[in-house]
Amino acid sequence: MMINISSHAITKPLQKGDEVITVAASSALNDDGPLLKGLKVLETWGLVCRPQFVTERHWGYLAGNDSIRYSELHPKDPAPLLAFARGGWGAARLLERPQPWAPGWLLGYSDVTSLLLSRLSAGFDGGIHGPLLTSLANEPLWSKERLRALLFGSPVPDLVGESWRDGIATGPLIIANLTVASHLIGSSHMPELKDSILILEDVDEAPYRIDRMLTQWRLAGLLQGLAGIGFGSFTDCEPDKITPSEKTFTFQDVLRERTQNLGIPIIGNLPVGHLCGNAALPEGRLARLNGKEGTITLLPF
Repeated sequence: MMINISSHAITKPLQKGDEVITVAASSALNDDGPLLKGLKVLETWGLVCRPQFVTERHWGYLAGNDSIRYSELHPKDPAPLLAFARGGWGAARLLERPQPWAPGWLLGYSDVTSLLLSRLSAGFDGGIHGPLLTSLANEPLWSKERLRALLFGSPVPDLVGESWRDGIATGPLIIANLTVASHLIGSSHMPELKDSILILEDVDEAPYRIDRMLTQWRLAGLLQGLAGIGFGSFTDCEPDKITPSEKTFTFQDVLRERTQNLGIPIIGNLPVGHLCGNAALPEGRLARLNGKEGTITLLPF
């Protein structure tokens, strides 16, 4: 069974003059400089950014209490694009409440993974795994242009990684932060993975913790039915410093070992995740993974 998004429910491309709402669903934001620069990028594309009130909004380590952040995620007056300010932690707390998802675009990654996957599991198109507002201004030109093209309905070039296992797979894309998605396993917010192309990324996780999480996915049977799998950046995931006499696995050793016997094409080192050059990808959209060429191609829905 594949993700159930009907063709008539495909999100309409943005147009100049469309509004953007800033959402801070996760950790508190102390410096509005990067945020304002990110909003400026959207404005140069002809979008209109509504006034935001997320800077220095604190409830402990979160950007406001759950009710404030929930009302921001589900505004009474929706806009065609909800863009997330930053990641950290806190978005998944909002999933304890009913999710009255509205049509439109959702943009973010990292902790926002929980919201992107929940929305996809509910059958809604329009989620984009891509730069946060606080990282957007620092993205290279090709990455900004890729995001703009996706939002405005223009074609985007293939995404190129490294061939790890040959083969060709076609299926809906599911892009996620490994740690955040692992904590959705067993909940209704994890979308159907069978016959999909799964792209995973992470940051600040030691190889043994990556091993532990991927083992959990295997034990839950979530990797065995995939059409293909790709790995983005695993930033700062190298093992701690060790002496020459010690032996350990690198994160790439773990990624390869935990997936090589799945019998599906695999791509590594995709420009997706916690790095400057975080390529935007649409959740749930049909794609082709070419394991020999190391490419991800978006297909007509």
